[in-house]
Amino acid sequence: MKVKIERLSEEGFGEARVDKKTILVPFTSPGDVVEIRKWHREKKKLVAHDYEILEFSPNRADPVCQYFGQCGGCLLQHIPYEEQIKFKEEKLARLLNTEVDVVPSPKIYGHRNRIDVATTTKGIGFRRRGTWWDVIDIEDCEVFGKNSRKALNALREFIEDFGIQLWDLKKSEGFLRYIVLREGKFTGELMVNLVTSEGELPEEVAQYFSFADSIYWSINNTKSDVSYGEPKKFWGEEFIRETLDNVTYLIHPNSFFQTNSYQAVNLVKKVAELVEGEKVLDLYSGVGTFGIYLAKKGFKVEGIEINPFAVEMAKKNVEINNVDAEFRVGADKDVESLRSYDTVIVDPPRAGLHPKLIRKILNDLPENLVYVSCNPKTFAENIEMLKKEYSIESILGLDMFPHTPHVEIVAKLSLKDEL
Repeated sequence: MKVKIERLSEEGFGEARVDKKTILVPFTSPGDVVEIRKWHREKKKLVAHDYEILEFSPNRADPVCQYFGQCGGCLLQHIPYEEQIKFKEEKLARLLNTEVDVVPSPKIYGHRNRIDVATTTKGIGFRRRGTWWDVIDIEDCEVFGKNSRKALNALREFIEDFGIQLWDLKKSEGFLRYIVLREGKFTGELMVNLVTSEGELPEEVAQYFSFADSIYWSINNTKSDVSYGEPKKFWGEEFIRETLDNVTYLIHPNSFFQTNSYQAVNLVKKVAELVEGEKVLDLYSGVGTFGIYLAKKGFKVEGIEINPFAVEMAKKNVEINNVDAEFRVGADKDVESLRSYDTVIVDPPRAGLHPKLIRKILNDLPENLVYVSCNPKTFAENIEMLKKEYSIESILGLDMFPHTPHVEIVAKLSLKDEL
């Protein structure tokens, strides 16, 4: 069935109309003419899996990555970057009913400071788009940078020399499950984390990754297909460092950090610009990305985070930056009074703010909220509830994730003036 791609869906797939149905076609661009042969249902939507592009739209770019069209990571490499930004601005306008500018990423390749590479019997690489059981074997990753090739070459040499057993995704058995690479883009420091099931990792592993500043061996004993494990041993440095605008952060295998360091600089600067007053509460504070930065600027910061390990890392970051900030373990609803802070920062997970926290905000009525969101949908839902008492003073998108449909938002909300 020959059809023309009309636009990009929110997921970044081309949309085509077939017999009054909308079919999503991966890796296509508006203006492409495609022949769709077969499709399937995926998360309540119809997605083509057997199709051919007959005529290419003139509005296309040449993908840099040789695995584009197979790997599910970068869906939009074929879209010119300025068009990617336009797509994200239009997406935000539809979801939020207002125009939102999106700040382009300072770099669109070599920008990711973390990649999680599956080490499986199917291959060493990333998932084939639309599957959990199939892996595209890769030599490097363009969005991570040159150290990916060096690390994966060393890994393959190590596997061959020692006969390391790889993970079988379908049987959920094997030994080596993931290699996770983390890099300080502004410091050049590299961490290699090998995630395995229970067993013995040859001590010689450190020799193969001698170019890395930190090498970890972590254990994941569960059947869950995650690149997370409990650290068993490390060689070299316990942490690597990243700096954002002269603020230093320690990176551990199990700590969360914004994955695009170059754009993260713009994010922390924007948050600091929106903060008012002196006393700041940093909810969902994590390792202190915002809180440490604000403390360095002279704000009095208190951070609350439910993950004890993240709080431990935040305290280490306080120490190495020599700032005055307090971080403690607690749930988002544990604060006694939000009204006692001049500005409250919230940076929730993709699920958005907990309803209890929204009720507490509407009860305590802090003067200023700075809302950082990686999910525009849940942000829009939360704002619908908060608008009873708050108005959006400013909102900005930041492209943290080039070549994907995802976009970060930072917004300033203030109490409405009483009549």
